[in-house]
Amino acid sequence: MSGPLLLTVLAGAATFIGALFGVLGQKPSNRMLAFALGFAAGIMLLISLMEMLPTALRTEGISPLLGYGMFMLGLLGYFALDRLLPHQHPQDLMSAQRHPAKLRRTAILLTLGISLHNFPEGVATFVTASSDMELGLGIALAVAIHNIPEGLAVAGPMYAATGSKRKALFWACVSGMAEILGGLLAFALLGPMMSPVVIAAVMAGVAGIMVALSVDELMPLAREIDPHNNPSYGVLCGMTVMGASLALLQISEVG
Repeated sequence: MSGPLLLTVLAGAATFIGALFGVLGQKPSNRMLAFALGFAAGIMLLISLMEMLPTALRTEGISPLLGYGMFMLGLLGYFALDRLLPHQHPQDLMSAQRHPAKLRRTAILLTLGISLHNFPEGVATFVTASSDMELGLGIALAVAIHNIPEGLAVAGPMYAATGSKRKALFWACVSGMAEILGGLLAFALLGPMMSPVVIAAVMAGVAGIMVALSVDELMPLAREIDPHNNPSYGVLCGMTVMGASLALLQISEVG
């Protein structure tokens, strides 16, 4: 198995860790979950805008029009897909607690929505790692971090609705498998035609998807989960940690 594909599998598998929190042990606090979502958003924003998009635009053979056009296509494509997806929010789950049948339906819709969101993340992780393993590690880390609360969000309601830990873990794993499927599809379709220009164009589009995901999904969800704290702290911490690590890597390469 190639390195990029392995990173994609590991990032998707982090959903299972969150699912374990949902059926075993002690549930993480809302403050911790919100900070983790903000932290993941910070990593994605910094990598997308400071590394992925600039790297794509510097690639020989790609025009600025194509690079920025793919970035905008990624942004607009994400929002178009987002409008078509079913959405379930924390307050919906809380109101459904009194009705097990409704809670089960809500949990299944949540699984479907998260699965569809995870698919492009698998493509993003694979494509980025195929071009630059260091950037791929950063994306995989960000995806894995925010997959943990996603796994918790799926397993918790399903466990409450069915009383079965096995079913809760199964549905959480289904949402994580969508990410791995995205990586496999990228591997199958892009593997034979991995030219520098194709990689750069796809990377610019992926950067747009990651920016939209961070701004539209992760940061608002962090605020929704913990309305008493500012998710910007997690975002800034994620940017700081990722920026420092990339700077250290570049310094070591120059040295």
